[in-house]
Amino acid sequence: MKKEVRVVGIDDSPFDKFKDKTVFVIGAFYRGGNFLDGVLSTNAEVDGSDSTEKIALMINNSKFKSQLRAIFLDGIAVGGFNVVDVPKLNELTGLPVIVVVRDYPDFKKIFSVLKKIGMNEKIEVIKKLGKPVKIGKIYVQHAGISSDKVKELLKITCTRSFLPEPIRVAHLIAAGVVKGESRGRA
Repeated sequence: MKKEVRVVGIDDSPFDKFKDKTVFVIGAFYRGGNFLDGVLSTNAEVDGSDSTEKIALMINNSKFKSQLRAIFLDGIAVGGFNVVDVPKLNELTGLPVIVVVRDYPDFKKIFSVLKKIGMNEKIEVIKKLGKPVKIGKIYVQHAGISSDKVKELLKITCTRSFLPEPIRVAHLIAAGVVKGESRGRA
């Protein structure tokens, strides 16, 4: 795999779960883990069900689409519980999708909250992807790509931290745009 493989990292912005109806979603288009080539954006409903379609539309309508080889997501949801259907995103874009998280999710707690607020259908979307696997210091889930290729992409894109650079930069941009200054970690 080329060192300058084109990928996009996607993260959502900070939001107020009591006031905000939508969340800003940023895509950082990268060559490998070294060069930011562009930024994409869309909005998704807080705790909604439109994230898969909104992200697919953002990517499919981008001038960068023909060059992309993979999509990195910072977690499986944006805007709280707006869960991305990862296999469907893979299908809609024709691109491999890799979900990256720092810590192993507490599925028992997540599923309990989803049941309590009447979002049982989101449990099935999460379960469909399977359990995260630890690679290095992060946990990964994926669709449309082999574990070996995921490891190869991580090796290329994790240049400044143990998270892929496209996700790290998408996080910084999203927080900076919404809060006026980025802070925290992806």
